[in-house]
Order: sequence, then structure tokens, then C-alpha cells
Amino acid sequence: MTKIHQLTYNPFQQNTIVLETNGECLIIDPGAYTKEEQNDFLNFLSEKQLKPIRLLNTHCHLDHVFSNGLIADKFSLDLEIHKEELPMLKACPQVGQAYGIPTAPSPEPKRWLKPGNSIEIGEDKLQILFTPGHSPGSVSFYSEKNKFLIAGDVLFYESIGRTDLPGGDFNTLMLSIKDELLTLPDDVIVYPGHGPTTTIGHERNNNPFIRQYL
Repeated sequence: MTKIHQLTYNPFQQNTIVLETNGECLIIDPGAYTKEEQNDFLNFLSEKQLKPIRLLNTHCHLDHVFSNGLIADKFSLDLEIHKEELPMLKACPQVGQAYGIPTAPSPEPKRWLKPGNSIEIGEDKLQILFTPGHSPGSVSFYSEKNKFLIAGDVLFYESIGRTDLPGGDFNTLMLSIKDELLTLPDDVIVYPGHGPTTTIGHERNNNPFIRQYL
């Protein structure tokens, strides 16, 4: 059984996700920013006796990549993103400067996340779903077996990702939600990049954006 840990870090209150099975884990969107936050995250992994085996970004806005370098270096992991996110990743130091949040460059990816492929952890498989709109190469990760979705900033509790950032597009985002997420069962638990968990069914019935536009 895959255990899901959600840790919230940085000024944007971003949810870092750790998926654990049999002492190994996937790290998704490591957002610990300050030295204190980074030490907290490393201590969490140590206390749980977890061995990180893959480093994944749902997308590459700066709040989701703050600790890419730390995790890649400490655990000798190659970063994996969708190829359309590479310009976003490279722009993070400049974006951080604009926000007044100094941001170190992230290591560049060695492998691409390809929609239609899957990522294995233990006996679980995560399907890679292409869900652009919040950013050009956003992906989400879906476990059919354990009925959960790592949604990044595509879908939130009764809200959706913003589309006014570079590379964002509202219509593209709504199509991603319609075609990739609302086709999933209602009892699938959604772990978003910010805020509390929700379910596909709750968003189908209560999300004002979905109800108005889809």
C-alpha cells in the first residue's frame, strides 16, 4: 500500500508530496525553501527511513522546485519533468528575483515525463496524465489501484490553478480537467499543489469553475 505524505513549505504554502512504499519513496515537487525547511524535510525522510528513488516535478513554477538541487545532489537523483516545462525551469532564478525571493538554479532534467507512460513504486503504478493550462507542460500522476491523484496546480479544493502566469491558458486548463481528470472515478482522492485534499466527485459537484464552464 502506498503511503502519501503531504508537507507544506515556502511563502506560497506549497504541498510537497512524498509517496512511500516498502522504505522507498518518490519525491514530487520539493518546495522546502529556507534552510530550516530543508532540514525539516531531510529529517522527515531520515526519521521515516525512506530512500528516495525518483525526483519528479508536476510543473516547474519556482515554488515547486526550490529543493530540486538539494534532493538531486543528496540522493544522486536525476530530475524528471515534461519537456514543455524546461523553459519554466530555466526561468526560475529570474522569476524569483521578480518576487524578491532569491532562487538557486535547478539541475536540468535527465529524463522526460511522457504522458501515457507510468511510474512504478512497489506494486503501484502512477499513470502520467498531460494536464497543461496552468503551465505548458503540467502533468498529474494517477494511481488507479489506490485511487489517488497528484494534481499539481491543475485542480484545487473548489478551485483551479491560475492561468494568468506565462504559458497559462484558461481554456486549455479546463479541457485538461474535463478530458483527463473528470473521467476518473468520483472517489479518487486529489492531492493538490496547494491547500487541502479533495475528491474528483466533490469537485465535479461543487467546484464553481467546473459547474460554470464544463
